[in-house]
Amino acid sequence: MGAVLGYARVSTGDQDLSGQRLRLEAAGAVRIFEDVRSGKGLDRAGLEALLDYARPGDTLAVVRLDRLGRSLNELLAIVEEIKGRGVSLLSLEERIDTGSAAGELVFHVFGAIAHFERRLIAERTKDGIAAARAKGKRPGRQPVSRAKVDAALKLVEAGLSPTEAAHQVGLGRATVYREMAAAGIRRVA
Repeated sequence: MGAVLGYARVSTGDQDLSGQRLRLEAAGAVRIFEDVRSGKGLDRAGLEALLDYARPGDTLAVVRLDRLGRSLNELLAIVEEIKGRGVSLLSLEERIDTGSAAGELVFHVFGAIAHFERRLIAERTKDGIAAARAKGKRPGRQPVSRAKVDAALKLVEAGLSPTEAAHQVGLGRATVYREMAAAGIRRVA
């Protein structure tokens, strides 16, 4: 049997890791890796160091699943990564141990729920677009008014800066620059 490696994370420096450390040590963690940063994104030095240190047969222990990942998809991705390395996950609060058959089943259920949720969102989006089209609406970004574009280009040709022309006719500056390039108009000094 491998070692239990703890992972503790807080979002800000104002928060304290000591409570997580105590629980992880009580769970048998021989080494604890820490991060003091938001769980957003996977660029966490402590988690990366733990993954580099872990060996097949080891267990990654966390106090709660939200310390490891912000969303179910992120959490599942991390669990898949550690599983591929032969490392199991132990969550103390949720009492999940992927080293056991029951714990692995729970994670498969989580994965199925996440897949189901993604499919529901896709179906709702598709239904919403169909309903909007049935009402005569065009989903997505509306086309730029050709009259506004022409007016902005005339203002630029008359000596106004593209930014000022965009502001006057109610277009975005990038739109005016893009239309200038398409029309072959060089920026007027």
